[in-house]
Amino acid sequence: MIRTVRAVRFLYAGPTVLVFLAAINLLTSPGHWWVQWAALGIGIAWVISLFRVLRAAILLGGLAALIGYLRRR
Repeated sequence: MIRTVRAVRFLYAGPTVLVFLAAINLLTSPGHWWVQWAALGIGIAWVISLFRVLRAAILLGGLAALIGYLRRR
């Protein structure tokens, strides 16, 4: 459960950190685009977190559907 909560939090924190890194990149070295490597790493971690959250949502949705089905019977 705690991993899913952390994954949801990272879905918001990851892009925020990336925006700050892009701003630092533009201010410090506008000719050299080093933030692309940070974006690659954060993007991979973001997609993994997204799949973790979607898996939990599908599991909870299936459990809710099962409970609803059993209550009708």
